Amino acid sequence: MNKLIKETRKGCISKNVFLCNSVKKLRIIGNPFCFKILKMLSKKEMYPMEIAKELRIHEQKVYYYIKLLLKEGLIKNTRIVEKKGGMARYYKNIYDSIAVEISEGGEPFSQSTLLNEPLIQNFFKEFNNNGVFNGKIVVGSPDAHGPFKSRARDGHYAIYLGIFLGGFLKLPKDFIVKLDVDVKAEKMIEENLIVVGGPGPNSVSSEINKHLPVQFNIKPGGNGYLFGGLFSKRTGRTYNEDTIGVIVKMKNPFNKDKTIILLAGNKAVGTKACVMALCNNWKELLNNYESEEFYAVIQGFDLDGDGKIDNIEVLEKG
Repeated sequence: MNKLIKETRKGCISKNVFLCNSVKKLRIIGNPFCFKILKMLSKKEMYPMEIAKELRIHEQKVYYYIKLLLKEGLIKNTRIVEKKGGMARYYKNIYDSIAVEISEGGEPFSQSTLLNEPLIQNFFKEFNNNGVFNGKIVVGSPDAHGPFKSRARDGHYAIYLGIFLGGFLKLPKDFIVKLDVDVKAEKMIEENLIVVGGPGPNSVSSEINKHLPVQFNIKPGGNGYLFGGLFSKRTGRTYNEDTIGVIVKMKNPFNKDKTIILLAGNKAVGTKACVMALCNNWKELLNNYESEEFYAVIQGFDLDGDGKIDNIEVLEKG
């Protein structure tokens, strides 16, 4: 079945589309009563007597138009119900849209066209090498490591991010996902990096933390290190909630020719909120994005009460 891709404020949606490629079909669809019946049946299933009353025409005329639409495969019989001693046949649209096909030509289509948006292309421009992903995605090691002896619990969120990136970038030949423990200092300056996770589970986040516009509070304590949430140098605000995180795009402080994008939360759930914000709410998040330097403080919310965040809010950005 052919699909129509339509852009909405909430993203792209697809609709089943009927291809009208002959004058005969165009005449049927262009008939005022046929078109009105299609509009009515797109909202709910109806039987001919209902349609006749609403259109204020004879029921036999409705049967005639129904027969035409059935023959062309535009509608279908959904059920038969006994009404007042007779049998009422209900009908419903098969297609959501109708398109007129003038020629058989066309251009090759791929999913990349769905996210061919200026905001997205601009935000990830450093990671785009002629349509191929140019960089590495760094996730925290699941083994105890670093000064916090943390085990990363947010690395799997990179899968969601990877599916999103795959909508407009192809995979390179090299494997693009690295554990933080495998990204040594010299490697940090050779690649564009997308870093997933805070300074506890991801040591690369810890290395760049002091260069961030919104920093994670890390202080030595009696039994190692104390972690005290996020502090914004721009506004002076402190964010301690687990569901809060930060998205940062900046030049790599160790190599200004490379770029780092960080998605990191106070806890794993905060990292999840950041990934959701970038993948699902990028139009709101990146609204007015222009410069190469960017940050946004994100908070996740559980609106349906199932214990999992399903909504995000941008608390601060610049």
